[in-house]
Amino acid sequence: MPAKSAYNPSDRKPHPIDVHVGKRVRMRRSLMGMSQEKLAESVGLTFQQIQKYERGTNRVSASRLFQFSKVLDVPVGYFYQEYSENKGRPLIHAVADNDQDVLISDDVLYSRETLDLLKVYYALEDERKRREVQKILRSLIDNIGA
Repeated sequence: MPAKSAYNPSDRKPHPIDVHVGKRVRMRRSLMGMSQEKLAESVGLTFQQIQKYERGTNRVSASRLFQFSKVLDVPVGYFYQEYSENKGRPLIHAVADNDQDVLISDDVLYSRETLDLLKVYYALEDERKRREVQKILRSLIDNIGA
């Protein structure tokens, strides 16, 4: 007997994996500085179709996912990374500086604010400057509890 899934297709809500794949498409596209229009043009779609894929309202076929992987320069498996069937809510496992496990909701990881922060951070080509930014951010966190 197959394992039961919490997903019910009659709910008319996107399947959690479709939402996750869409978020991964959006994250990679954003990190590359690519617009929805440019991605759409690259794979022969409209930007509205890209929006639907990124929201998870349209499922991405295997052939389309392969196209996305080529245009976005990632392996197909990238789109499934970090997915967990933990109540349909993907959680990212990270380790903090103090070696404590930290769980980060995908809502935070894939937010526009996080993506913008990553783009700005990696725009700093000098590794020393990036380490300085990390130190500044950590000092702000340390000062919050003070």
